[in-house]
Amino acid sequence: NIFTQQPNYFSDLDETLPTVLQVFNNILHKCGLQCEGASAEPQKLEEKVNVSPGNMPLQELKDIVLYLCDTCTTLWAFLDVFPLACQTFQKHEFCYRLASFYELAIPELESAIKKRHYEDNSVFADLWRRISHSRKKMIEAFHILINQVCLQPILE
Repeated sequence: NIFTQQPNYFSDLDETLPTVLQVFNNILHKCGLQCEGASAEPQKLEEKVNVSPGNMPLQELKDIVLYLCDTCTTLWAFLDVFPLACQTFQKHEFCYRLASFYELAIPELESAIKKRHYEDNSVFADLWRRISHSRKKMIEAFHILINQVCLQPILE
């Protein structure tokens, strides 16, 4: 494992995590949804948000779902192969922030995908498969985090 060979990579991971969290904030912003808690940034008064997943252009919805799917799969894969990183993730309140993101974004995106009219049904099938995969990987990443941060210390 590269982290055992070079322990300074933990500090690199610590410095990188705000960027990972910003990915989720960017998705919320593109969907016209407001962040909560420590991840919240004040909304500018002149910045009126009229966009939502339900009324955004199809290509933009596709891009967001693909971006989310890629992010969640990568996040899960990293935690799956290197669960020791969970302590660093927890320093950034990652569980809370991931749960908040999930609660805000996933129902909105699923609803937008279901309600939209598609000229090609394969587009619907692909979007639904990817949002379902994203949801599954977020839950699996959350389970890894909870297991490593909360349960394993009790068992040891």
